[in-house]
Amino acid sequence: MSARAARELASLEAVFKALAHAQRRQILLVLHHRGGEMSAGEIASRFECSWPTTTRHLGVLEEAGLVHVEPRGRERVYW
Repeated sequence: MSARAARELASLEAVFKALAHAQRRQILLVLHHRGGEMSAGEIASRFECSWPTTTRHLGVLEEAGLVHVEPRGRERVYW
């Protein structure tokens, strides 16, 4: 397997890993239906899990390239 193919496979596996968890799929749906952009606090308030759990889910989604994050003052805005 070439290096490029290995990178593409790793990228694809990251996406599947991110989508495998129902909470992360829900985060993507909430982002989509709420205009495509929300702060981390707004996202966390929509779910009953703890703040660290939500942060981990957002990190997995970001690592897979499914969401992007931008610091704005004291907030982190995801889209």
